[in-house]
Amino acid sequence: MSEPEPPLTIPGALDLAAARAPDREALVDDDVRLSWRELRDQVRAAVKSLIALGTRPGDRIAVWAPNGHRWVVAALAVTSAGAVLVPVNTRYKGGEARGLLERGAARLLFVENGFLGKDYLAMLRDGAEAPEETLPVPSLPGLAAVVTLDGDGDGDEDGEDGAGGARGGEDRPGTLPWRDFLAYGAHLPDDEVTVRTASVRPDDPSDLLFTSGTTGRPKGALTTHRQNLTTYRAWSARTGVTGDDRYLILNPLFHCFGYKAGVLACLLRRTTMVLQPVFDVNRALRAVETERISVLPGPPTIYTELLDAPDRSLFDLSSLRLAVTGAAVVPVALVRRMRAELFPEVLTAYGLTESCGTVSVCSADDDAETVALTAGRPIDGVEVRVTDGDRRPLPAGQDGEILVRGYNVMLGYLDDPAASAAAVDADGWLATGDVGHFDPRGNLVLTGRSKDMFVVGGFNVYPAEIEQVLTGHDAVSEAAVIGIPDPRLGEVGRAYVTARPGAGSDPGVLLDWCRERLANFKVPREVVVLGALPRNAAGKVDKAALRTD
Repeated sequence: MSEPEPPLTIPGALDLAAARAPDREALVDDDVRLSWRELRDQVRAAVKSLIALGTRPGDRIAVWAPNGHRWVVAALAVTSAGAVLVPVNTRYKGGEARGLLERGAARLLFVENGFLGKDYLAMLRDGAEAPEETLPVPSLPGLAAVVTLDGDGDGDEDGEDGAGGARGGEDRPGTLPWRDFLAYGAHLPDDEVTVRTASVRPDDPSDLLFTSGTTGRPKGALTTHRQNLTTYRAWSARTGVTGDDRYLILNPLFHCFGYKAGVLACLLRRTTMVLQPVFDVNRALRAVETERISVLPGPPTIYTELLDAPDRSLFDLSSLRLAVTGAAVVPVALVRRMRAELFPEVLTAYGLTESCGTVSVCSADDDAETVALTAGRPIDGVEVRVTDGDRRPLPAGQDGEILVRGYNVMLGYLDDPAASAAAVDADGWLATGDVGHFDPRGNLVLTGRSKDMFVVGGFNVYPAEIEQVLTGHDAVSEAAVIGIPDPRLGEVGRAYVTARPGAGSDPGVLLDWCRERLANFKVPREVVVLGALPRNAAGKVDKAALRTD
């Protein structure tokens, strides 16, 4: 008998996980531990309450909270109810979050108030014409309710509190604490949940993720259940994540890397996900040892911190098997160190919000240079082209704009047909805004973002090439290069670097290093040594912050 077709909806995938691995650990969040059956039951309880609150298919529901078990339960419940998940960046200020909620027409907001000492509800209210004692609902006309994730109660249907469930929050007047939210729909029969989840279709929208907005106002990319599950089946197959793995999710869940390559990939493979709200190097090392972590994806910076941690030798890290990373630059030296000292397998990948987060991935048998210098090959069923200004394909080795076509390309930007048409042409090709080329073996090489390119005396310069040279020096841990104005040449490069522990980093020596390896116009005008590079909430270097330095 042939295997049945895999589910193409998130509730279908959750039901399958609970049926195939009911007692396997699905989620660990401090003292909270849930099997796949328990996670499915908690999600169904939350779906009841969403129905009781009047949630309709297609409604948009936001989650503004750090990594935690309630984030996962809320997100899976939202999508299982046929609504659209709208994750909100935990670094956002009140005005940024309010603008996103207004544009997304969010009907319900899940929020963990007090995370990192921030009063999110007060931030939302700040500057809005709402009385001090009320919720920010008056400034958000479409918002029907706010559910706080930080109150008492573990989320079980019987209302018992679970260890580790609270993070110091408190009930706020007018909000619906998590325990009360779950009680709201407890009277509904189970059949009503079954009917609702079964009505979700593969091509229904499942999430609305907003771009980072580095080149203007963030745009909301809408994707479907089918697109995301197909993409992360391909991602999991390429990376080799299995149900026997234990996956430490450090990437923020509001980002594709955390939610889709994390929660959804684990759901599809029935992999145990271990959640941490923020990256702390010693806490991460402790989790690897105590939870026997085998898979630890993240941006390059976390691996640098793990490798250089003074107490690393005190922890048993022998369970580590696989690292998956990605950025414009992943130093070859870093990949070699990771393979020699932490992970038998290190892979790089490339994607963007508009492509469900993934376009290409390396393979386990790729060497260190391939992993560091390329983003691997397109995942199965996805086409990639490198084209010139007239969208004509270019040969291997020649830089051009990267275009993507396939099941992973978004439906479009929310309420922005002009931007959608500019991003995805009539033939389905997504213009990524990234620049790169194919190597002779078909691996995609990222040269950089077109927006990061600067022009020195008429010559195009891509920071990624310079950053790779700088991080090849033994004294340099990380590097970021930007273009700065110059009265004669128009622009020149400025490099920011951080030093390896115990290593000196003389700017003059580093400039000489570059001069020996780069054309004159690519050599930075200056090198600035920093204690740390500024980063956004996803762990990527914040070059906008460097430009305002």
